Amino acid sequence: MAIPDFQTLMLPVLRACAAGEARTADLVERLAESFHLTAEERAALLPSGRQTTFANRTYWAIAYLGKAGLVERTRRAHYQVTARGRQVLVAPPERIDIKFLGQFPEFQTFRETGDREEDAPIISAASDEPPVLTPDEIMRRAQRQLEEALADELLQRIWSGTPQFFESLVVRLLVAMGYGGSVTDVSKALVGGPGDGGIDGVIDQDALGLDRVYVQAKRYAEDRTIGAGAIRDFFGGLDIKKATKGVFVTSSSFTKDATQTADLLGKRIVLIDGPHLARLMIRFEVGCRVEEVLTIKKIDEEFFEG
Repeated sequence: MAIPDFQTLMLPVLRACAAGEARTADLVERLAESFHLTAEERAALLPSGRQTTFANRTYWAIAYLGKAGLVERTRRAHYQVTARGRQVLVAPPERIDIKFLGQFPEFQTFRETGDREEDAPIISAASDEPPVLTPDEIMRRAQRQLEEALADELLQRIWSGTPQFFESLVVRLLVAMGYGGSVTDVSKALVGGPGDGGIDGVIDQDALGLDRVYVQAKRYAEDRTIGAGAIRDFFGGLDIKKATKGVFVTSSSFTKDATQTADLLGKRIVLIDGPHLARLMIRFEVGCRVEEVLTIKKIDEEFFEG
C-alpha cells in the first residue's frame, strides 16, 4: 500500500499512546507493521535524506495531536495519551484529522496563529478540505514547483540565446561542477569552429590534468531532437582526438536511438538533455542565484536535559 498521510496516522497514534507511555521510534515500527508497509516503503527517505517519510509523518501526527491536547510528552521522545485523549477514545470517530481537531480550543489557537496575515498559512481555517501533506512536505512541494518554473525560464533564455553563448554556458556549468582543473578563462576551453571535428570544448577532468573531457553542445529548439547520427559523429570526433570520454549537451532532447547508440559505443559518452541541463544549472547555481534562504529549526533536546 502507499505510505499513509499524517492525518490517517492520527487515530492509530492516539490508540497506541493509550496503551501506555510510547517511544516515538517504537510507534513508527508498530504503525509500520499495522499498515503492512513493505521494506521499500519503510526505507523511503525525504528529499533531505535524513529521515524516512513514514517516520516524518508519524512525528507530525504526534505533534498535531499534542496541539489539540490529546497526547502529551512525558520525557525525551516519549508520549502518552491525556485525559482528553482517553475521552475521545471512549467513542472514537472513524478518522481523526485536522477538521476533527478543530473542536479543541488549543488547536483553534494554533490554527489562528498559523493563519496570521504576515505568516504563510500551513493550515487554512477557511479551507473545507484539510491538507494531507505535512508542513515540511508542503514546503518541499512548493520548492519543487518553484524550481520547475525556474527550469522552464532557464530553457527559454537558452533558446533565445546564441549557439556561442550556449557553448560557453555548458563549459561554465562543467567548471561549476568541479571539472576544468585550473580553468579561469572559459573562452580558452572553447574550441568550436570550422574543422572542430564535432568538439566544442575541452576541459581537464581534474586539477592535475590527468585526463580530459571533450564537449559537444547543441542549442536546439524544443521540438528538434538529437538522433543517433549526431552521436556517431561525436564518437568519431572523440576517436580522432584519441579521447575516451565525452559529454554531449543539448537544450532539446535525444531520441531513443541516440540514447541506445551512446550506450553501445566503445567510449563513455554522457548525454544531457534540456530538462537535465536546467536541473544541473539550478543545483550548481549557473544562470541563477539564491534569492532567499528559509531555515527550519527544531527543539534541541540536549539543551533541556542538561
